[in-house]
Amino acid sequence: MAGARDSSSATRFAQFKLVLLGESAVGKSSLVLRFVKDQFDDYRESTIGAAFLTQTIALDETTTVKFEIWDTAGQERYKSLAPMYYRNANCAVVVYDITQAASLDKAKSWVKELQRQANENIIIALAGNKLDLSDKRQVETSVAENYAKEAGLLFFETSAKSGENVTELFTEIAKRLPLESSTSRQRAAPKGVDLSRSSNRRAPSQTSNGCTC
Repeated sequence: MAGARDSSSATRFAQFKLVLLGESAVGKSSLVLRFVKDQFDDYRESTIGAAFLTQTIALDETTTVKFEIWDTAGQERYKSLAPMYYRNANCAVVVYDITQAASLDKAKSWVKELQRQANENIIIALAGNKLDLSDKRQVETSVAENYAKEAGLLFFETSAKSGENVTELFTEIAKRLPLESSTSRQRAAPKGVDLSRSSNRRAPSQTSNGCTC
């Protein structure tokens, strides 16, 4: 899973490990589905363990970034598995639901854990999802934005349902990644990635325990 460069000196290709974290039902899987396949499912099933997906972004005519995405389960019983997925991650998206104030508190705890235990250079983005339900909002934009600034996070409010700001979120993360050092950094990561890949094979990717839209 080492970062790679195109044979042409005029082009750059790099790949990075990205992990999604957050409470159950905030819409992590729906964000990934919208980003990877440009689809939305109102009755998306809850993830078990973690699901693995990939997507590429062309930052410009000569630069392409590939994300290897681990979409983790939000249920408390899977919390102990999280370090397998964020270990050696280059970037993380911590998701909360703008209609559920408690989900921001949970997101803050994930941010603290990442800052304490993950790669010291990890890029963390805070995503307030379900922007399409702004009439039911419980978390004001300014509150989350101020927290993100204080914690040194990227911040976006998104809607997996409408697609609003989803591509922008991942594109901004890609712009912040250290493309020039991606090869050497990725070579240090295979053990963690292999462990996660193995764990994902042991468990089915989804179950029908509720909507995470």
